[in-house]
Amino acid sequence: MTDFRFAIRVYWEDTDAGGVVFYANYLKFFERARTEWLRAAGVEQQRLRDETGAMFVVADVHTRYLSSARLDDLLEITVRIEEQGAASMVIAQQAWRGETLLAEGRIRIGCVQAATLRPCRIPKPVLQAISGV
Repeated sequence: MTDFRFAIRVYWEDTDAGGVVFYANYLKFFERARTEWLRAAGVEQQRLRDETGAMFVVADVHTRYLSSARLDDLLEITVRIEEQGAASMVIAQQAWRGETLLAEGRIRIGCVQAATLRPCRIPKPVLQAISGV
């Protein structure tokens, strides 16, 4: 499977007082890229919740920071399924500036019933959709 790629520009709101991207903002960048990856597969999260009662939540995050991004940098965030189970998956993500790897993460997202927040199986149409992205 090919990595999904999503471009993000660094704005003032993303940086600390030194003009460097604040470390927690990489998690926001990763979230945006995962959302757009799902959208590219035809999975809109609000519609998923409305039609099936299911939604995705972050269960676990491991992030490694390697280099700094700065104001106005154009970053490319990659998304790739690393592990897939019945009710969760591990997504490998990376933040790049050109050929420089800035940060990488492994994010476990779980599927839960929105009303109870109890784990549930990832709906089959979602599994079929993301297998082709």
